[in-house]
Amino acid sequence: MNRNNNNMPATFKAGDAVLCPSIGNSSYTLYPNGSDKDSTRLIIRSDDDSHGFYRDGRVFPNDALPSLFHDTEANRQAIATLYNGRFTTHTSQRTVIDTTEADDNIVITMSSHDLSHIASDIYGAANALNDVGYLLGLVYYGKIEGEAVKSMTRLAHDATNTWEDILRTQLDIINKPLAMTGYSKVGAE
Repeated sequence: MNRNNNNMPATFKAGDAVLCPSIGNSSYTLYPNGSDKDSTRLIIRSDDDSHGFYRDGRVFPNDALPSLFHDTEANRQAIATLYNGRFTTHTSQRTVIDTTEADDNIVITMSSHDLSHIASDIYGAANALNDVGYLLGLVYYGKIEGEAVKSMTRLAHDATNTWEDILRTQLDIINKPLAMTGYSKVGAE
């Protein structure tokens, strides 16, 4: 895929029809980047976004593989095979927010729903720990005494146990994909 008849890497020019699975399943037209038609960068316009590429189809010069492919039937079939037939139906309905660095060689895709739950639980646990710290400070400085100390410490104990269970559940969710990457799993039993 993406080689010319001389088995050399493909090159692209303004006006070429290309496929870019990371953007969607449409055929895109390459445009010069700005008014300079001899620019080393080309762009694809998709909705209100512009995506830049070098003439060899790479996003960054040190990328291992190109992100662009000439729009041919063979390339469409190869991409559909790589995406298990989902290229034509699934990729255009996803928005992917890529926060990786150019040298990241393993990427985990996680739903925003799961990420939102994890962030909410971390926020809740941080607040609970702050409250427990405040309570311990009050006890230490003698601002709470007698039965109130017992009641408040029992509530603090129950809260920390509950938040520990919640965070361990979220850690299990994160550790499942991490186990597939070969990276160490923090806190995994």
